[in-house]
Amino acid sequence: MRIHLSSVFVDDQDKALRFYTDVLGFVKKHEIPLGAARWLTVVSPEAPEGTELLLEPDGHPAVKPYKTALVADGIPAASFAVDDVPAEFERLRGLGVRFTQEPVEMGPVTTAVLDDTCGNLIQIVHSA
Repeated sequence: MRIHLSSVFVDDQDKALRFYTDVLGFVKKHEIPLGAARWLTVVSPEAPEGTELLLEPDGHPAVKPYKTALVADGIPAASFAVDDVPAEFERLRGLGVRFTQEPVEMGPVTTAVLDDTCGNLIQIVHSA
């Protein structure tokens, strides 16, 4: 068994697609119209057949309170691996990305947390 798909709830699929591709560097995998929304996934360019991230509309009534509570408590909705957290932090900050946590070393792990502009906090992480 392996993870095939994970999702992050977004308040605007177009804005999310721009952020996750143009800023974070993911690549669009699927875009299938489903009425007012789309089945919209992105993947890592390093693993185009790997795990997909669904940019899922946050229209369900339970989602917005859930997202608001996570952000208020500083809890990331997802975590993405990078090779060098400080370098990625500088690259993203240079693109105007807002971070809620600058790089922090915690033993063999370094993390930082960013705002995805779509209602979520996202952690970037590197494990030594």
